[in-house]
Amino acid sequence: MNEQEKLARFEGEMLPLMNDAYNLARWLVQNEHDARDMVQGAYLRAFKFFGGVRGDTSKAWLLRIVRNVCYDHLKNRQVHSSDAEIENIPDHNSPETKLQAKSDIAAVRSALANLPEDFRTVLVLREMEDLSYREISEITQVPIGTVMSRLARGRQQLADSLKQMRAKDLV
Repeated sequence: MNEQEKLARFEGEMLPLMNDAYNLARWLVQNEHDARDMVQGAYLRAFKFFGGVRGDTSKAWLLRIVRNVCYDHLKNRQVHSSDAEIENIPDHNSPETKLQAKSDIAAVRSALANLPEDFRTVLVLREMEDLSYREISEITQVPIGTVMSRLARGRQQLADSLKQMRAKDLV
């Protein structure tokens, strides 16, 4: 495959996955600007090694690269969360409803951010990206049983964390 064929195939298969890549990066690094940088770095790596892709689905292969780039970044830098997206909730509800929605979104984001990386990763891939256990297994490079276990434990920890937040709010 020559460079033009490689580029055309890469654009056809990988560019439609950019939103998925950004969503995963955003949840992992918890910073909009850093997430964009991580996606850009992941796409550069993906293009470099695109000719050697075999067996994996394109989405699983790309998201595994995004995950690895984000994990490398997290090891080297402290991450700070941005709540800018909370401010962009549509203005079609009453002020009380909007305030409650913002509060709920912030609580879920906070609880998700406090989960261990392994749990947070599988939750984002399953619940937000709607990937199969097999695809998550390919991305995280762990057995499907481990994926299911992390999902169950992650969901439980997320629910427990949200319950604790609610209990504090009621006191």
